[in-house]
Amino acid sequence: MPSLKELTSRPTIFTGGHRACAGCGAAITFRMLLETPDIPIVAAISTGCMEVVSTIFPFTAWKCSYIHSAFENSAATMSGVESAYRVLTRRGKLNQEFRFIAMGGDGGTYDIGFQSLSGAMERGHRMLYVCYDNQAYMNTGIQRSSATPMWAHTTTSPAGELVPGKREARKDITAIMVAHEIPYAAQATPAMWKDLTRKVEKALNTDGPTFITVLAPCPLGWGFPTEDTIAISRDAADTCFWPLYEVVNGEYKITYKPKEKKPVVEFLKQQTRYRHLFQKGNEHLLKDIQDYVDAKWAKLLKLAGEEAAEAS
Repeated sequence: MPSLKELTSRPTIFTGGHRACAGCGAAITFRMLLETPDIPIVAAISTGCMEVVSTIFPFTAWKCSYIHSAFENSAATMSGVESAYRVLTRRGKLNQEFRFIAMGGDGGTYDIGFQSLSGAMERGHRMLYVCYDNQAYMNTGIQRSSATPMWAHTTTSPAGELVPGKREARKDITAIMVAHEIPYAAQATPAMWKDLTRKVEKALNTDGPTFITVLAPCPLGWGFPTEDTIAISRDAADTCFWPLYEVVNGEYKITYKPKEKKPVVEFLKQQTRYRHLFQKGNEHLLKDIQDYVDAKWAKLLKLAGEEAAEAS
């Protein structure tokens, strides 16, 4: 794995000067992600926040081979690129090594692009798919997606007197990708740069389809000060709201265990999308979220064979 000094000395592939919001978790993630490979890459990204802010004609923030696809098909686009690469290499028309990274937000991954993503994983294309998960359709007005957590406020799941935000728990996209029996899947966060870059490097050096979901805090959609992005990311991991783990050929490994698991309110109270939960009479909603987080963490510990250690 490259050291911090090595990473910072490498050419910047995703440059500054783009139009992302201050404190954008996805922009921070992209910078880390694209400086990790030491082999030329081809990137494809679906319509969404990061495409819009990074490719305003006639400018681009990308210093690599880059393809903008429609909202629903970055995985299918990269499938075609990877297939063409294999054919050209086999015919002796290309002798340079490349890696392939498809990307999308939670809308273009969990929802609109799910069919294309599932097909690419099932067919076995050698590509890394990265979801930058900001937990709503932030680009088009902060609408709910299936990645939006339980009881969060969005413009299409507004918190009011009758319905206190989104009723449903978020879809577990990483578990769904693991069910495709791909050789590598993981969850990461920009707060833990070493963990994130190690997972990217591991995924790119795996022969087959790989998948990483990265939590990408959104100051606008979540409602927190722009300077708090990394702290929010760290609290997500420390509360186990967003556990960090990887699955290698079906074997689970937790890559970060907080020394002391914080209550989830430490994460929630910093965001205006959850402020209604702290009004009198909504204590049971906070308990719903804590119970859900605890149950998911206990299940993950069991999958990783660590339930006995947690209980002791």
